Amino acid sequence: MDPFKLLKEDHKRVKGLFREFEGAGDEAYKTKERIAQTVFEELAVHEQIEEEIFYPAIKAKASEEGAEIVLEGYEEHHVMDVLIGVLKEMSVEEENYDAKFKVLTENIEYHIEEEVGEMFQEARKALGESAGEVGERMAELKEELTGTVAGKATS
Repeated sequence: MDPFKLLKEDHKRVKGLFREFEGAGDEAYKTKERIAQTVFEELAVHEQIEEEIFYPAIKAKASEEGAEIVLEGYEEHHVMDVLIGVLKEMSVEEENYDAKFKVLTENIEYHIEEEVGEMFQEARKALGESAGEVGERMAELKEELTGTVAGKATS
């Protein structure tokens, strides 16, 4: 399993949800609430896969610069967790909910750009031949957490 493909599929799915949220009408509270909850669930699984398997595997073999990129990834996850925590305590009908969700969107999209642009490059070097094994472990954890295999629901 290619760990980069797995993560890129997650990125694509979350970006699609962001666009869906943006396209929902101002008064479409139920729709926005459903989308936001799905985003939070997707991000929680993605974060756990990265923090338990992907990041440690990179950091263990990366250059000093690569290790620094991984640490930055952890901190970006922390910011995301704080924003999600605030959003979960709010009603989607509150005046500033959409603005906070937009800040989350922008933070995640920035994180994705950095991850794909910088971290993946460093990860390919650091992981080398072990990338497939790391990807398998990531896919197994994702299946355990979600019941999905390669983006498809299990029976």
